[in-house]
Amino acid sequence: MTAKNYHEEMDIKNARHLRELLKTLPPFVQEFFRGIEQTTSSKTRIAYAYDLRVFFNYLAESHTAFKGIDITALDVGCLGNVSADDIEMYMDYLGYYNSASQDISKEYMNRERGKSRKLASLRTFYHYYYKKRKIDADPTMLVDLPKIHEKNIIRLEPDEVAQLLDVVESGKGLSDAQLRYHEHTKDRDLALMTLLLGTGIRVSECVGLNMADIDFSVNGIRIVRKGGSEVIVYFGQEVERALKAYLELRRKTIGATGHEDALFLSLQNKRLSVRSVQNLVKKYAQLVTRLKKISPHKLRSTYGTSLYRETGDIYLVADVLGHKDVNTTKRHYAQIEDERRRMAAKAVKLRDD
Repeated sequence: MTAKNYHEEMDIKNARHLRELLKTLPPFVQEFFRGIEQTTSSKTRIAYAYDLRVFFNYLAESHTAFKGIDITALDVGCLGNVSADDIEMYMDYLGYYNSASQDISKEYMNRERGKSRKLASLRTFYHYYYKKRKIDADPTMLVDLPKIHEKNIIRLEPDEVAQLLDVVESGKGLSDAQLRYHEHTKDRDLALMTLLLGTGIRVSECVGLNMADIDFSVNGIRIVRKGGSEVIVYFGQEVERALKAYLELRRKTIGATGHEDALFLSLQNKRLSVRSVQNLVKKYAQLVTRLKKISPHKLRSTYGTSLYRETGDIYLVADVLGHKDVNTTKRHYAQIEDERRRMAAKAVKLRDD
């Protein structure tokens, strides 16, 4: 049997997780998940399942037609009992609600982005059954998506990037306990952080790398993008030096069973997880700036900003970052676009002073 790569293993794990979630939902929704399987990732389907569970739990809790009914006994006809007004009340409910899981009550809050995503999930869900002519109307289309107020992109400035890499290399500011681990992980951490900052790849793409995915003859890495497509991303000399230094040590380490080929290993010699990288980035970043909450995604934004400022080519930035729609990139970097327009206005002189 051919060994599965990281992304295949994650798809299997997510498929198992989705099956467990489906047990808590009406049986008819399984048709919806079969219908969207070819056009969505396993991670997206799990997000849909969670969103739908919140929706059906709300109906069972608050809607007169559903009170006292086990949601796992509902059929597709129940969707006809939900009006646009009901969905608007559901959107209001999402602002703050309690949900019990394993007899533990937990509070949830959703702002505009969270509400917008949950309504988008519900729209996709209703549209599927409306298109299949299994319901007569789609009330979700009568409810407006919340207006999203764009936030400034949080990113590191060039001097902060340099400080961050210096801290990763030196360990300055770490506690005594952290320094003991740092002695064993600094080459790995420096290679990982340099790679994230020098290529803008996603954290899932980073942890999925195997040693064989690096080709120093072209200074490129082979990654699997969202959706499963393979691409080559190129890196510069700083990334090259950091990777080569780490690989000298990595090749002397035997990975645990099933993790032999992984590029970045934990102290247990297992492939680093997404959560581990998130914690690693947070640990070092808070030594450089406490005002900015830096995550691996913020390092990606830092790279995208630097690339756009250097090239001014939004299409190149979109391609390198793996954005399917350049409008996504434009929205993210609209502030820098405005800076460039202001610079252009000052660049042209109509009269000599």
